[in-house]
Amino acid sequence: MNKSATSKILSLLLLICVTASLLNIIFHLASNEYVTETAIYAQENESVTFKSVYVRNEEVIRYTGGGVVSYSVPDGGKLGKGSAYAEIYADESQINIKQQISELEGQLELMNKIQNQGTIESAQPANISEQINQKYINIINSREKGYIENISKSTNELIVLLSTYQLVTDDSINFSKRVNDIKTQIASLKSSETVPLDTLVSDRSAYFVSYADGYEDTLSMDELSTITPELIEKVKDKNVVEDKQIVGKLISGYEWYAVGVIDNKDVQFAIDEDVKLKFQSASDTIDGTIYDIRNTKDADKKIVVVKCKDVTRELVQRRTELVEMIKGDGEHKGIKVSRRAIRFKDVEEVVVDENTGKEITKTENCKGVYVKLGEQINFKKLDVIYEGDNFVLSSINAGNSYLSLYDDIVVEGVDTVEN
Repeated sequence: MNKSATSKILSLLLLICVTASLLNIIFHLASNEYVTETAIYAQENESVTFKSVYVRNEEVIRYTGGGVVSYSVPDGGKLGKGSAYAEIYADESQINIKQQISELEGQLELMNKIQNQGTIESAQPANISEQINQKYINIINSREKGYIENISKSTNELIVLLSTYQLVTDDSINFSKRVNDIKTQIASLKSSETVPLDTLVSDRSAYFVSYADGYEDTLSMDELSTITPELIEKVKDKNVVEDKQIVGKLISGYEWYAVGVIDNKDVQFAIDEDVKLKFQSASDTIDGTIYDIRNTKDADKKIVVVKCKDVTRELVQRRTELVEMIKGDGEHKGIKVSRRAIRFKDVEEVVVDENTGKEITKTENCKGVYVKLGEQINFKKLDVIYEGDNFVLSSINAGNSYLSLYDDIVVEGVDTVEN
């Protein structure tokens, strides 16, 4: 065979190989289009959500004398023994004066923070700008979650930052005149103040709320065992009792109870079990212990009584709200995997024999998923730590042969790989 014929045969074989490769690629693109999902971090709780009513030691305070009430502390404010919570004046004019003084003193405090020389000298415009953006985000988040107190605090901090930015970037700006004007107004108002007719003080450490809601007797510690699902359903929040003699109420002690009706079928809870409570009104999570679980007329529904020892200013202002109760060990963090992506495959693994202590190769039928890396499809095992209805969570740091964060999990088209 001459060189010309050999060259032609080799060229033909090369053409056949190239054509076969192209056809193989086209075939896979046409018939094996994989649908993938990114392996992402997720957190799931074993929990139930229910309407909770709050049971506390509360004493309604009445004042039978004449005059108008000016409160010395906000709702939810904490009192020490001998602390004043209200003052009585002859008419509304003195209350208006006190409110104006309080507002002006708040403005003066802000001005002093803004003009703090140490802050101004060390401040950098870029850093202040970044803090302004963060405060704005905090305000938006607090508004969405209903944390009104956080909004007020963040707004004041934002004002300080904006004003400080002005002072740092513009030497001509000065707030001294405004500070002097505020001081003059405060002095003028204070000269018009009169001594209150009476001052109401607490005889013990307590939290103060400026109204009564009518549940102080029915939702008391002594009535815990008599609370029914019907009563829980009827309780309303901020149910203010219209009685001109009621000044407010004192909430004593750190021990209180959250009571509600739960379905104890899917997530099992038991007496003396430690739980965590998450509230609509507060950002903090409260630790609690299940004090009692009682039957109701419905076999699947139970009255749950959770004993708590942490008191917050936000919670004492409420009587009822939706609460999420989480099992003590019920918070699971891992990689979320759709059940439709899960497959089983025989995998050879090197393990240590318990009897001999030697390494042996063993075939295990493992639960896992197929992962796409470029054009390759590889099987990775799952270390399942939590199972939901249509997904599971796999451990984040299980090992090299296990699913990792941000892997591309094949959820459709994987059957062609197995076959």
